Amino acid sequence: MQQQLKEVLATAQETLKNLNDTQALYDYKVTLLGKKGQLTELLKALGQIAPAERAMVGQLVNDLKASLTELFAQKEQELEQKNLQTRLEKERIDVTLSGRSKLAGGLHPISRSLNRIQEFFKLAGFYIAEGPEIEDEFHNFSALNIPENHPARAAHDTFYFSDGRLLRTHTSNTQIREMQKHKAPIKLIAPGRVYRCDSDQTHTPMFHQIEGLWVDAQVNFANLKALLQLFLQDFFEQEMQLRFRPSFFPFTEPSAEVDVWFNDRWLEVLGCGMVHPNVLKNVGIDPKKFQGFAFGLGIERLTMVRYGITDLRTLYDNDMRFLAEF
Repeated sequence: MQQQLKEVLATAQETLKNLNDTQALYDYKVTLLGKKGQLTELLKALGQIAPAERAMVGQLVNDLKASLTELFAQKEQELEQKNLQTRLEKERIDVTLSGRSKLAGGLHPISRSLNRIQEFFKLAGFYIAEGPEIEDEFHNFSALNIPENHPARAAHDTFYFSDGRLLRTHTSNTQIREMQKHKAPIKLIAPGRVYRCDSDQTHTPMFHQIEGLWVDAQVNFANLKALLQLFLQDFFEQEMQLRFRPSFFPFTEPSAEVDVWFNDRWLEVLGCGMVHPNVLKNVGIDPKKFQGFAFGLGIERLTMVRYGITDLRTLYDNDMRFLAEF
């Protein structure tokens, strides 16, 4: 029996040296130490040994079991380390390699223009106001001194809903709501989307607009001209020659269209004027105590001039080749 135990230990030591697979190690462990393993069979044979030797042989079997258990634990740890090293080698990342290139995104040209305009007027003391895009006729037309028979109210120029509401045709509705809420003095710009029934090379059914308003006791047309001169020079980043042409808008009096001399020609860029007294009355501001000016400009129009874009529809085609230029 003692010789058998020695042979089992020697065989196990030799076999474990050549095992390089975790599953094979598990199977061999079951063969030796399992319920039906070789060591279990040796324990069953203790009953055939003389009582005087049984205790000694039993101790030898237990020592063998402890030795085998330790050998298997060592081999299992050795295989785990080997497998881990194999994985590390296989999954190793070479940090010296150059990274994969990624396409960098950018702001849409309209967003660039909008941000630039807003930053200028915030520095000039204007706050940014927002209003609803679905509006009623009072805030979109009547409060702005636009008469009932004005062409802008016609269905061929304005998107109406069945309940009489409409998609705003300008952001002046925000000016009306802000004056009703805060009265005077007030100094704001109102950016946002506006809608009109029009679509061609220079018009789209939806476009972006910014309108400005300054109402106070001493505001005058000279302040308006100085502000627009500074704004346009800042936006185009060069000295600008301006031309104010007399015009007519129901909500301002006097009114003017503003042109800039750009690339050897005059370009119309915005409309402006002194707020009509009737507009102030409609929002509960006394025109004898306060006066002010308003102006409105299309973001797309300024963007086209600044970046040399000839077709407005290009801004909404989502052509990545075009957008990548910005």
